[in-house]
Amino acid sequence: MAEFDNEKGTGTESPEWKNLFDELCQEAIRVSMELNNQYHTPEELREIMGRLTGKSIDDSFRLFPPFYTDFGKNITIGKEVFINSGCRFQDQGGIEIGDGALIGHNVVLATINHDLNPKENRKNHYASIKIGNHVWIGSNATILPGVTIGDWAVVAAGAVVTQDVPTMTVVGGVPAKVLKVVKELPGAIPTEERGERYETAV
Repeated sequence: MAEFDNEKGTGTESPEWKNLFDELCQEAIRVSMELNNQYHTPEELREIMGRLTGKSIDDSFRLFPPFYTDFGKNITIGKEVFINSGCRFQDQGGIEIGDGALIGHNVVLATINHDLNPKENRKNHYASIKIGNHVWIGSNATILPGVTIGDWAVVAAGAVVTQDVPTMTVVGGVPAKVLKVVKELPGAIPTEERGERYETAV
């Protein structure tokens, strides 16, 4: 997709892009059907996810199927990541998942919006989702396009996240808002993983 990076922001009318897009979507459907419709060992799951994403998957990665994606090749997964069953990744805009992230049942990561102007005929607009290290996303949460979730943040079950989530906070609700700042325990989190510090609250 590198040759189309400059066009991904709003989509494109290029025939070459459409042909490649259709081919990769069909590949994602085929590989997803293979993933979801019979038992696989953890090793087999990692191999299938490698084909689905087109990237090397670390041996520490864990997945409970089923798992759904409409594209696959714009997903990047770190080390020690766990994805629970029923998740849906709409990754055409790009999804990055940091080390140690935990993603609960039925989480939706959506990277596409459609234009509101009728003259644009619902043109696609893409924006990436970035999930930091050691993030915990609760069951049935939805993360919308363009959101970045900071390291050690928690997204409560059922939340709809429309804006960036600061490091070491808990967000929840529809739309999601900060519910608390996580108190830092001395020595609990390595300095290099803490990122920006926040005043403790709650």
